Amino acid sequence: MTAEPLSPDLHALSDGEAAPDREWWRGAVIYQVYPRSFADTNGDGIGDLPGVTAHLEHIASLGVDGVWLSPFFTSPMKDFGYDVADYVGIDPIFGTMADFDRLVEKAHALGLKVIIDQVYSHTSDLHDWFQESRQDQTNPKADWFVWADAKPEGSPPSNWQSVFGGPAWTWDARRHQYYMHNFLKEQPQLNVRNPQVQEALLAVARFWLDRGVDGFRCDALNFSMHDPALTDNPPVLTPGKRTRPFDFQHHDHNQSHPDILKFLTRLREVADSYGDDRFLVAEVGGEKANEEMKLYTEGADRLHSAYGFLYLYADKLTTDLVDKGPAMWPGGEGEGWPSWTFSNHDAPRAVSRWVEGRDPKAFAEMALLLLMCLRGNVFVYQGEELGLPQADVPFDRLVDPEAIVNWPDTLGRDGARTPMPWKTDNGFAGFSEVEPWLPMDPRHRALAAETQERDPNSTLHLARRLIALRHSHPALRIGSMTMLDGPGDILLFRREGEGETLLCAFNLGHEAIDWTPPAGWSVVEAVNQADAFSGTLAPMAGVVLSEAG
Repeated sequence: MTAEPLSPDLHALSDGEAAPDREWWRGAVIYQVYPRSFADTNGDGIGDLPGVTAHLEHIASLGVDGVWLSPFFTSPMKDFGYDVADYVGIDPIFGTMADFDRLVEKAHALGLKVIIDQVYSHTSDLHDWFQESRQDQTNPKADWFVWADAKPEGSPPSNWQSVFGGPAWTWDARRHQYYMHNFLKEQPQLNVRNPQVQEALLAVARFWLDRGVDGFRCDALNFSMHDPALTDNPPVLTPGKRTRPFDFQHHDHNQSHPDILKFLTRLREVADSYGDDRFLVAEVGGEKANEEMKLYTEGADRLHSAYGFLYLYADKLTTDLVDKGPAMWPGGEGEGWPSWTFSNHDAPRAVSRWVEGRDPKAFAEMALLLLMCLRGNVFVYQGEELGLPQADVPFDRLVDPEAIVNWPDTLGRDGARTPMPWKTDNGFAGFSEVEPWLPMDPRHRALAAETQERDPNSTLHLARRLIALRHSHPALRIGSMTMLDGPGDILLFRREGEGETLLCAFNLGHEAIDWTPPAGWSVVEAVNQADAFSGTLAPMAGVVLSEAG
């Protein structure tokens, strides 16, 4: 880990200063809801929008700034909503447009911003646009998706592989061509380079902004444009574990085309036309994520922030891993603003990935404090405030296509998507009155929100305290972050902003380590550590200290 020693003349990675009227989203805490697994109100075993609305007080009680809703649009659910069949329709399993309007109204009344997913790189194969496009090569939407002729011997136009396994091309007999899909074959690739497609997508954005949403999380945004020459991707020659054909290539040509930036400028113009408080965050994954996150948020005419995968798939929490965040975002002129998360609907829960046989509750609480101390926006995934581990889902209950294809090499996504536990003594933990679409893990039932509400020492109560800590200290919300040298597995960094300086220390290891804060500092917050000045920092301990004066 490259860092500076603890000394008075530290130079910060950025000035971290912001005007008193700074944007609401800068340094915000946003709570992610996966509606399918949040709360079921109509007895079909699937969560719905009224279920989200019914529990908005729980979300607001955490002290977060907003809520991000994963897709609830009309969909055949091949990829559980990320295969959109109608961008401006509510799927009946989630409710109605009136239900959505009530959700937004109540969220705003509780002081919560509402962010929704937008999937601009692909649709469902049942979307009207694709159904028209596939009829022939001359219809009005013939060029709305990515079509290409077969090679002379009949093979696909390029060697591109899909994320979910197999070629990124499927033959369509009506068009006598292949269509491209970076994900499932039921998720055909939109030709976002087409101006008509861009206009249609921007109209979708306006539709939801007109309904009162406060911003968008743009899914798989770096997949939205490709090399029009359909150049083959080069192979990955370095050794390493590969669980799918997608991992055997460098993805130089099937995604990440520079023209994406022009579309982002157009999207930002639309958002800004609704006022300066709308928020756009890009999901950016893959081997070029660091570079693309910066590109997509550079300057004042692109997106506000980028949502990275630095922590989401890491199998171990180390000082070197955390060090990469501020190194990626040093706060240079014109630089955007990062967003971080430890868990979400696409990755195994952090507690299970990182706990390494230690006490899960203690680890979950240290991780929450660390998340609140990072520079950037932070996203809290539903159940993270309860310290939920990755759920056990037997093979015969798996529904996620990625989990099924890769079984048993990965933990899969289903274990992060199981129902939210609300009550311990209820048959299905208060999520539903019937068997849920994914099984309820008994360990989750024991960690139900109602049970933790009654326990003042619960992870839930601590989560509220830690989120309040972030809001009450400008240095944590918008300040600079400077990495320092710490002994052994101690992660040490300084946060500075708006006239205050905080020192953050975490023992990421398995054993106590000799360490004492420097003289003149006082404890602001501590988890898993009774006395920060005892001379040792306990394993899984985290402390935040304030500089006197």
